Amino acid sequence: MDNSEKKLNKNLILLLLGRGVSDIGASIQMIVMPLFIIDMGGSAATVGFYSFLSLATVLVYPFAGVLGDRWNRKTIMVGADFASAGVVLLLFLCSYLHLLNLPILLIAQILMATLNGLFDPSTKGMVPQFVERSQLTKVNSGISALRTISVLLGSAIGSMLYVNVGVTVLFLLNGTSFFLSASSEMFISYRHVEREKNEKATSLLSDLMAGIRFILHNKIIGRLCAYFLITYAFIQPIFNVVMPVFFRGSLSYSDIQYGYLQIVIIMGALLGSVIVGALFGKSVQLKKSLSIGCGLMVGILGLFTTLSSPFSIQLLGNDTAVFFVSLATALCLLSAVLMLIHIPVQTYIQTATPNEYMSRVFSIVGMITKGGMPLGALIYGLILERIAVHWAMLCTMLFVLVSSILFLKSLPKIETDI
Repeated sequence: MDNSEKKLNKNLILLLLGRGVSDIGASIQMIVMPLFIIDMGGSAATVGFYSFLSLATVLVYPFAGVLGDRWNRKTIMVGADFASAGVVLLLFLCSYLHLLNLPILLIAQILMATLNGLFDPSTKGMVPQFVERSQLTKVNSGISALRTISVLLGSAIGSMLYVNVGVTVLFLLNGTSFFLSASSEMFISYRHVEREKNEKATSLLSDLMAGIRFILHNKIIGRLCAYFLITYAFIQPIFNVVMPVFFRGSLSYSDIQYGYLQIVIIMGALLGSVIVGALFGKSVQLKKSLSIGCGLMVGILGLFTTLSSPFSIQLLGNDTAVFFVSLATALCLLSAVLMLIHIPVQTYIQTATPNEYMSRVFSIVGMITKGGMPLGALIYGLILERIAVHWAMLCTMLFVLVSSILFLKSLPKIETDI
């Protein structure tokens, strides 16, 4: 291995380390803060409003992408992690001095969501500069697996710390983790390509519109973004909207078993990431992988629709081990298959996007994915007030089937592998 390869590996390891620690910190905050707000006397509406404020990430994404293409991405990444450390350590100080209240928590949530919106496009824009084109799929699957493991660790660590040592110590450890993450990222060797002076003179809005025009003019990327919106709006809310309604309304399992299902969903995402890396680590034909992923997704939606029907519940029982294993299997496979679609799509966008547009494109993709989930949750919430879960899932399956067929037919044949 030559020096350049060692340098490349060092950069990638430091980048993955920074992302992993940041994701664990974000997961700890996500799992603990709703519990803490309730313990402070907050209501379900307060918890919902606190979670809603995470949409600040979506609002800042477009401008974060512009800044990621204008400024040094490493500087943005390191600065965002140091700032996140500062916010969390201020929460620690307020908690230690018994000054912590709901307004402070809400302000901190907005700040953390904003900083995450700055952090994410920059890190994704750096990945193609650290690895060979042929290794992008393998690296992206590794990043996805790492993020899934981080969510699992963050959930476990957050719950354990909150119960045993309290929120004050949790804030201290979490703030320290962000600080260590930023410190490690400072050692990444990254060369920022300066833009021409006449390019710098353009406004943020002009840069953003240039990124949007790039996506619209690139028919493949534009269609991939549209399909991303469909999957995030109609598939992701199945896990956090449809499942709770179905679980409480039609099944007779305990809350502990519901927790097991959540773990199964996360493990499915990890399994899908590993499969993509194993099967397509060196080369993947985009249209072929999407065809496989879309076909499997429609099939698994059909399985979930069947399981949610009154006939299946009556046949298998709403509290039996057989039904529980069947439901867990369907959710695990659905979570895994999403990775078969999302990772190759992300890899293609990275290979087809020039470096000067990279952060802007991924900020728009991030806005689509982050914004699609609450949009889909709202749609499902309205629909499930009027019709049963199995009818809603049947409509979803048919919609995704038609959308997938039209989407795959619209894609031109891509000769090059990614």
